[in-house]
Amino acid sequence: MQIAACMSRLGTESAFEVLARAKALEAQGKSIINLGIGQPDFPTPPHVVEAAIKALRDGHHGYTPANGILPLREAVCAEIAQRYKTTVSPERIVIVPGGKVTMATAIMMFGEPGAEIMYPDPGFPIYESLVKFTGATAAGYPLLEKNGFAFRAEDLLARITPNTRLLIVNSPANPTGGVAPAEEVKKLVEGLQRFPHVAIMADEIYSRLVLDGDGAYASFIPYLEQLQDRLIILEGWSKTYAMTGWRLGWGLWPAKLAEIATRLAINTHSCVNAATQYAGIAALQGPQDAVEQMRLAFRRRRDLCVAGLNRIPGLSCIRPDGAFYAFPNITGTGLTARQMQDGLLEQAGVATIAGTSFGRHGEGYLRLSFAASDQAISEALQRIANFLGQNQPKQ
Repeated sequence: MQIAACMSRLGTESAFEVLARAKALEAQGKSIINLGIGQPDFPTPPHVVEAAIKALRDGHHGYTPANGILPLREAVCAEIAQRYKTTVSPERIVIVPGGKVTMATAIMMFGEPGAEIMYPDPGFPIYESLVKFTGATAAGYPLLEKNGFAFRAEDLLARITPNTRLLIVNSPANPTGGVAPAEEVKKLVEGLQRFPHVAIMADEIYSRLVLDGDGAYASFIPYLEQLQDRLIILEGWSKTYAMTGWRLGWGLWPAKLAEIATRLAINTHSCVNAATQYAGIAALQGPQDAVEQMRLAFRRRRDLCVAGLNRIPGLSCIRPDGAFYAFPNITGTGLTARQMQDGLLEQAGVATIAGTSFGRHGEGYLRLSFAASDQAISEALQRIANFLGQNQPKQ
């Protein structure tokens, strides 16, 4: 057999590799605290679960339109109108099985040999993986600790070349928790007017998990008019409603690209399963108190985690403004990111992710998910402190 060369360019998510190693250690009887996987530790709200069960009992067992059932797309549009005072047509919404599908669709639309796609580094590793898969040039742009791991518009604009076809931004960000300031979003939109050949995909999957300012968030959606024919929004239910395993996301596309995205859906996954879509309607239209309770819990845990990390010699950690990740600087330990990840897992029983799993600019950092109980976070911090105390580099 001869497998296509592009398959060798596919990367992976280290979080799942670490999870597998952690499960193997647990099976051997070792106590593991998992701060590696990026998903809420809360259950899906009960009314959402019940909506899916009802849909199945009501006979919603068959295929649905490739772009999603109309009531769900209308519910997404109502959500956009309520949050951003912006009106969009349901025909521009494409429902997909998880946020990655919007990501993959956008990258495949613009990526090919000779093209260039920009993405954040450190950033979600699948950006780079998919860009390389298409044969396009993977142009990572650095997110710096001194800027709160948020992009600066001038830096991004200065990196655009005639070959740049797609710019990917992610705020709030995985793995850093950085949130782009509203003024930088505005500057970037204004600056992109000079580069009409560049499309932009804004990954806003954590938009409801801004931890300060009562959830205020600078989305790109209010700039649809300025970026009418080239703005793609990636959103979904996974993080907001603790629905990671349901696999449900939505993309907002320019009208001419929504048709292409739908065609690709027909060629790949056909459609999203019906019951999950009805659960999505219930999530958007039902009570939102569970969302706010999660956000406040993550804020409390963030403060606990960051304060604890900053008390450990060799570590320093700025406060993440969004998502549920801390991204501490570990350079003071004398360990590489991978040495820290492996040592913590194997010796201390704490699962974390090396910063290098998110790009070359992640060296010197570690990602911890504080989507865990206060008790688990406190115990993990103590184990980290003990591990570093026993593994100080020799002078």
